[in-house]
Amino acid sequence: MHGNNEMTVKGWYTKICQALQAQDISMPELEARELVSCAMGEDLRRMPQTKTVCAQEASKLEWLMERRLQGEPLAYLLEEWDFYGITLRVTPDVLIPRSDTERLCELAIEHARACENPRVLDLCSGSGCIALALLHEVPTARAVGVDLSPKAIELAQQNAERLGLTERYQCASGNALELPPQEYLGVFDVMVCNPPYITEQEMHELDSSVADYEPHLALYGGTDGLDFYRAIIYGWAQVLRPDGVLFFECGWKQGEEVAKICMEAGWRNTQIETDYAGVPRIIRTQHTH
Repeated sequence: MHGNNEMTVKGWYTKICQALQAQDISMPELEARELVSCAMGEDLRRMPQTKTVCAQEASKLEWLMERRLQGEPLAYLLEEWDFYGITLRVTPDVLIPRSDTERLCELAIEHARACENPRVLDLCSGSGCIALALLHEVPTARAVGVDLSPKAIELAQQNAERLGLTERYQCASGNALELPPQEYLGVFDVMVCNPPYITEQEMHELDSSVADYEPHLALYGGTDGLDFYRAIIYGWAQVLRPDGVLFFECGWKQGEEVAKICMEAGWRNTQIETDYAGVPRIIRTQHTH
């Protein structure tokens, strides 16, 4: 076997693939391809497989492979992730956008398309994934992303710039658990929110790839995981236009409880929707002022 300095692109791909496989990482071929592409700065599929990897590239490959084998999520190593047809920059300051959330996004897009020049509020916006995917699909829409983390706000703004959406997107600092800042009153047709909803018990049971790397601020939803739903349903209603629609994501066991919170607060047309995997994790509800 050659030393690391003389290995080819194909050799490195095979080495990483085998190392990931040995750790039971679920898609080793895909991940190895992404890691090699990231280190080499070019798509592996467009590189000559027999090309020798230089020492600097080899040390970057080794470094990325070691971090992945220790459990660091692939998205943070690549520093970007695809979500609903857009590519977003992601860092450990924000949650990694999940495919579980794409259905929430689709429902919000469908509703926004039916409105004239819709204004959308993305509460607990993180990387900006939901609002930016919506703006990408609905050219007449404008959106505001609200998050408590200054670093998340900065990242969402960068993502808007990368996607050429800054004219229709703005970020603002706000705490979903408190009353909304005055300047947002009564102005949105659609509100989307994927809030922290992990319970106290579940926080102790999280997979280490989440617990050790993703921001706990964006995960913990209080003892029963429902703090944000209560605060938003009672505190943020005033930012929706009459008949405005709110879409929540919730945990896989929380659908009934979140729907109940909405109905007890007097919201109407409350429905539980499933994600693409058939999990009842989306609540659609409507406010009448």
